[in-house]
Amino acid sequence: MTRHAEDVEAWFSGRLPEGWFTGKPEITVDREEILLVGSLPALTDDYPDEAATAAAEAGRIARWREETRERRIEIARQAEHRYGRKVAWGARQGGTEELFTTLSVPVMTRLRQPERRTLDTLVDAGVARSRSDALAWAVRLVGKHAEEWLTDLRSAMTKVEDLRTQGPDR
Repeated sequence: MTRHAEDVEAWFSGRLPEGWFTGKPEITVDREEILLVGSLPALTDDYPDEAATAAAEAGRIARWREETRERRIEIARQAEHRYGRKVAWGARQGGTEELFTTLSVPVMTRLRQPERRTLDTLVDAGVARSRSDALAWAVRLVGKHAEEWLTDLRSAMTKVEDLRTQGPDR
């Protein structure tokens, strides 16, 4: 059964074990995937530099990933059945964030020569390994610089959807 994902945050808050994360996890939903990223408890030891701290954070995330694997798979299967989307997980520790088993979804697009040349320039310059990587890089760059605008657009789309649901039945 596929459901709209309006209640996804509530469902996960009721389903996640106590103590997995400090605070509410960040949940992002699109048409194909639910991505859940939670913050782990702070490190208690002191480390001599940023590299050692980052290594400790990565180690803590790896340990959490291994220790929670079976439960995460069980929860993901239930969510996938409920929402008709794959579930990906991630953990954040201090300044380190790692995502596990995220989807890489092929997207069909038609580009004209100027756009293809832009992608090829990024590949030739070593910024990306392929046109696909270059396109992903460009999308991330636009998202980073247009986040406020994209947030406003998503908010407006939510308002439109709310108005549609309040309208007469078809």
